[in-house]
Amino acid sequence: MNFIKPKNKNVEKVDWLLSERTRAIVKYYAEYTEYSESEVVDKFLLNILEDKDFIDWIEKKRNNRRIVKQLELEHSLEEDVIG
Repeated sequence: MNFIKPKNKNVEKVDWLLSERTRAIVKYYAEYTEYSESEVVDKFLLNILEDKDFIDWIEKKRNNRRIVKQLELEHSLEEDVIG
């Protein structure tokens, strides 16, 4: 049985400038997936955490504990050390 996970944690409104094309992509993808536009953006931006170079950069940063905790990367970095 899969339990329902909370949709959002500490949601905060942001003020970003996006091109008309990007807004249209998000709008139509949200319509297609039946998710809200916010949910679509949230899910896609989490893909950034799959960028190995970004993760390597975080690992090399001095005093990176705050970043690792905030981005919930503890488990991922432990696997890299073990694996």
